[in-house]
Amino acid sequence: MSRSRYLAAALFAYVSLAWGGSFVAIKAGLDALPPLLFAAFRFDVGAAILLGIAFARTERGAFLPRTRGDVVDLLVSGGLIVAVNNGLLFVAQQHLTSGTAAIVYSLNPILSIGVASLLLPSDSLDAVEALGVLCGLVGVVIVANPEPNALLGADTLALGLVFVAAAAIALGSVVSRRVQPSIETAPGTAWAMVVGAVGLHAWAAASGETLADATMTPTVAGILLYLGLFATAFAYLAYFTLIRTAGPVRANLVSYTVPLVATVAGAALLGEPVTAATLLGFSVIVAGFVLLNRRQVVDALP
Repeated sequence: MSRSRYLAAALFAYVSLAWGGSFVAIKAGLDALPPLLFAAFRFDVGAAILLGIAFARTERGAFLPRTRGDVVDLLVSGGLIVAVNNGLLFVAQQHLTSGTAAIVYSLNPILSIGVASLLLPSDSLDAVEALGVLCGLVGVVIVANPEPNALLGADTLALGLVFVAAAAIALGSVVSRRVQPSIETAPGTAWAMVVGAVGLHAWAAASGETLADATMTPTVAGILLYLGLFATAFAYLAYFTLIRTAGPVRANLVSYTVPLVATVAGAALLGEPVTAATLLGFSVIVAGFVLLNRRQVVDALP
């Protein structure tokens, strides 16, 4: 195996473990922190660290947003991909297991292609790709496994919030492509985290969450450090490096290893149950991804 393949394998494993573990860390931390403040704290830490890294690695003239496209991208990415996405995810995980949340969240690549087909004429879907999107949606319904008399129950509504969170990422990603920002990836991501953290703090304040609602212990501090440092700043850098090293299709496969890590870790560390419906729904979502990316997946095979 070449050095680049060893690097890609190491990056893939790191991102899978870091992001998969983040769902378990969020679930554990929600016992002590209100959800929106918790999400804001994650990106306070992540933004501070990633800004420092980006400042050290980027030419001074390229560190700040310079064009209208850069500013629009930071507002869209910070607003949708960071604030709306994470705010909804953290609120939803109060009612869901780590694995279930991660599996519904893994719909993101499928939704991204679906949204792109609606907003970007060059990305229209053929019949097989449309079937892939449908498979993804069916997979979510299977995971939800809603009872007819509890369609508006907390668990079902929470799954809906995770679905909207994944859709927010998809919409934000497509809009970002359209505005074509010129800022480099690392500083652009760091500034988007700053925007998102500010938005999350404002959202938390508007929802009535205060520091008085938080219980800070060494364990909670460790969870925040893990989420901000390892699952945010380092993981995003690793993911973007993985895209450059292995290509976007292989990199996007982390969307399907992350739920496996979250499910296993949630069961092992938090005693969360794993149902047959959860596993079946995840399999259908993966099938949808393969249908949508069938040509790229074949090309990416060794």
